[in-house]
Amino acid sequence: MCDLANALLYEPSTLSQADRELIATYVSSLNACTYCQASHAAIAAAHLHGNEDLVAEVRRDPEAAPISEKLKALLAIAGQVQKGGKSVRSEHIERARAAGATDREIHDAVLIAAAFCMYNRYVDGLATWAPEDADGYRQRGEAIARNGYQYVPSVSAAAARPSTGS
Repeated sequence: MCDLANALLYEPSTLSQADRELIATYVSSLNACTYCQASHAAIAAAHLHGNEDLVAEVRRDPEAAPISEKLKALLAIAGQVQKGGKSVRSEHIERARAAGATDREIHDAVLIAAAFCMYNRYVDGLATWAPEDADGYRQRGEAIARNGYQYVPSVSAAAARPSTGS
């Protein structure tokens, strides 16, 4: 699952990593998945130089947020996918294309939205504990923004690791 997240959100794409994380955050917010929306909001903010206010605006109302028309259109598509794939209509696609989105970017927005519906249900279906510490999400978000979806040890895990004797 980390490999899929890495491919969708971190690997090179014509959509910025921030835009892709905003799509993941928005869908997770629509699905009320506390852990995923907090995690991906922190990663999006890290890509946006700490602009948590912008991330909050996108979560609250993407149409009113100060983002590109293309991203607004892609978020609208993602919101329709969250309701159900058949909710995406030709006018949603036409709007995205008119705003400059390529077929690949539309595809990626749909795939991110669909994947996050699955991730959100997986996380919530397992009754995953969601930390409440915003700083922990920020630290992890910065590490993922830098390194991708690889294992990033926590401070306590690194401190508990035995010395190599060097």
